[in-house]
Amino acid sequence: MRIAISGAGVAGTALAHWLHRTGHTPTLIEQAPAFRSGGYMIDFWGVGYTVAQRMGIEEQILHAGYQIESVRSVDTDGKVIAALDTNVFRRLLGQDFTSLARGDLAAVIHATIADKVEMIYGDSITAIDQHADGIRLSFAHAGPREFDLVIGADGLHSNVRRLAFGPDSDFEHYLGCKVAAAVVDGYRPRDELAYVTHAAPGRQVSRVALRDDRTLALFVFRDPSSDLPADPKACLRERFADTGWECPQLLTALEGRADVDLYFDVVSQVRMDRWSQGRVLLIGDAAGCISLLGGEGTGLAITEAYVLAGELQRADGDHLRAFAAYQARLRPFIEAKQSGARQFLGFFATRTRFGLWFRNMAMRAMNLRMLTSLSAGAVRDDFDLPDYGI
Repeated sequence: MRIAISGAGVAGTALAHWLHRTGHTPTLIEQAPAFRSGGYMIDFWGVGYTVAQRMGIEEQILHAGYQIESVRSVDTDGKVIAALDTNVFRRLLGQDFTSLARGDLAAVIHATIADKVEMIYGDSITAIDQHADGIRLSFAHAGPREFDLVIGADGLHSNVRRLAFGPDSDFEHYLGCKVAAAVVDGYRPRDELAYVTHAAPGRQVSRVALRDDRTLALFVFRDPSSDLPADPKACLRERFADTGWECPQLLTALEGRADVDLYFDVVSQVRMDRWSQGRVLLIGDAAGCISLLGGEGTGLAITEAYVLAGELQRADGDHLRAFAAYQARLRPFIEAKQSGARQFLGFFATRTRFGLWFRNMAMRAMNLRMLTSLSAGAVRDDFDLPDYGI
């Protein structure tokens, strides 16, 4: 089938990989003018890691990734007040665990299809016209085209979801936080293979050292309004100027360079009764965003891409049967992950000083082997991943 995929991030590129591998003709449509790598750091493990192994890209992922050794919570003077050895997670998950930039993971997947799949950059879908034999898509720039299926893999603020299902407000559920991330060059100090974080009530700032003398800075803060600011950098300055630790110099690093690409967005979940509408289907964050703070959205997107391609194969091209099987298999798993992600909110944006004290105590306790198993349910994937033989 001819299958249009809106979005060339992790979900879209992974789906294009599996669709091409199973004999379909995918076309990736991306609003950005070029493929985007980099971005904020993610932890990668679980069923998504297993799918990546089946794709044959584990070695490339490990090469792009970082084996983070510790998570450190510091006070305003930079003194470590709590630390978590990441071997805790390896005891729970085995060695199939790494951390890397979300866009770098997409780039590894993209490389598997770069010369095999049509990719359209700098354009977006403006209308979806379904008819008995297919779908006619209109574009902002290119002329109309016919496809058999359309897949929305275009993230939290999905364009395909708006066109086929309705406005964002019907499905996005704001969790009361905003997040910002940026990569800056030459920042000092550096702590190699460590995730260093400082928190105040309702706010948290973190940094992690990257290769090539780069540093990723991450800001999370509570905000009752879901509106995005006209000037994100000014908003961060207002929220974090008096937070202490390295906030002033991190903010200066962001503001001092016009070429710093600042990611700024709401922390939200997407909850929908159904993920398909005729010949249109949503995957990844477009369908069931668990939120950035859930920590596993990328792995889930890769899993969903594999399951969708596998169910299309099993259904012998009957998209309605494949879409129904895809949702039935994945929906309970995604809903459980969303529930768990909401519980993590307190770690990233703790409301009170007592909450911060309790969080730091919990981080220290997690290092005790006898308590590690108590966290197993929060990080292990309770999902029976099919082997579609593809």
